[in-house]
Amino acid sequence: MADAVVDTVASVPVAVIGAGPAGLMLAHRLSRAGVDTIVVDTRTRREIETTHRAGILEADAARDLVETGVSDRILREGHEHEGTELRFGGRAHRIHFKALVGESVWLYPQTDVFIDLADARERDGGTVHFGVEDTEVLDITTSAPRVRYTAADGSRHEVRARYVVGADGSRGMCRDLVPEDRRVRYGKEYPFAWFGIMAEAPPSAPELVYAHSEHGFALISRRTETVQRMYFQSSPDESVDAWPDDRVWETLQARVGGEDGFRLTEGPILVKTVLRFRSFVQEPMRWGSMVLAGDAAHTVPPTGARGLNLALHDVKVLADALLRALGTAGETALEDYQPRALRRIWRAQNFSHWMTQLLHTPPGGTPFDLRRQLGELDNVVGTLAGRTYLAEQYTGWPAGSQDRPRRPQGDNP
Repeated sequence: MADAVVDTVASVPVAVIGAGPAGLMLAHRLSRAGVDTIVVDTRTRREIETTHRAGILEADAARDLVETGVSDRILREGHEHEGTELRFGGRAHRIHFKALVGESVWLYPQTDVFIDLADARERDGGTVHFGVEDTEVLDITTSAPRVRYTAADGSRHEVRARYVVGADGSRGMCRDLVPEDRRVRYGKEYPFAWFGIMAEAPPSAPELVYAHSEHGFALISRRTETVQRMYFQSSPDESVDAWPDDRVWETLQARVGGEDGFRLTEGPILVKTVLRFRSFVQEPMRWGSMVLAGDAAHTVPPTGARGLNLALHDVKVLADALLRALGTAGETALEDYQPRALRRIWRAQNFSHWMTQLLHTPPGGTPFDLRRQLGELDNVVGTLAGRTYLAEQYTGWPAGSQDRPRRPQGDNP
């Protein structure tokens, strides 16, 4: 395909592969600084809009949507959560984020983040091509990389750029463009999964509920005022066909139940899925004139709600580096991107792994394992240091603040 005739040739400073939140937010940030981009994605806009994924935004990420002019819809339709609830031993324990570290998180589905960004690119005249095919990235070891693709109408196009950004996710092509003998991949496959449902019912709790019990883990969330999103720990090979609605509700109720009488509000189940757990990091995040961002470079288990937030932080750092590289600083400005991004990535990997092992029952776990977990949970909720650690990690680290931890403010447990 590399030698095929193209119908059009366009030139921009930055070409972006992947029109998810990471790719679109990068294009938005660069556009605000006067740098043009062309973004392409093999998925249609409809496909991306209807793929249900993360729902929690860190304080910084939520602010960025508003302050960079993407949209203020999160303030009107999102739900600010000043804390979260850990349930174990049959009782509820609230971690008050706002009181502990002065920050909240926002319940705002990733699909809505994408819609806001896609609408903003359309509003601002940005160029985004959805539903393309046969995408190629050429000459990335030179200073004049090219992207070729076939549009939905069958026409062939070429984009000439100074830099190419691979933001095409964990199943994309860009991460594989780094030569095998020059890349290092770190990964972990967890021995369990989440069985997830979307149910038509009002919220069961005002904030997220993370439940640990002898029956296993469960997470209770919501998407809207009438649709709940819930998960429970399952086998990675679980089949949704083996789980009629009654069995799902019985399992969830057992995992969140306790002496306080808490029960979930039940309703018709609209969707059932099984979500496998993986951790992944690829280094380097840059090869020649191509830079990786978001899930193309790393993935985390969903327990700590870090995936989307990490991707948005990547492009925040990357936009600054690209602007300096395209300006007077030159290519050396990009040398800052990987170490700045990786520091946060590995902190997030640690937090996601910690939350996962804290709350899930390992296959073959013994009574000792269960009681040890309860001891760790008691340490978390029963000490100011434990509550503060969870609050600070969960609400996120403001960009550039890694060396300046927020001072604990105390709370009223």
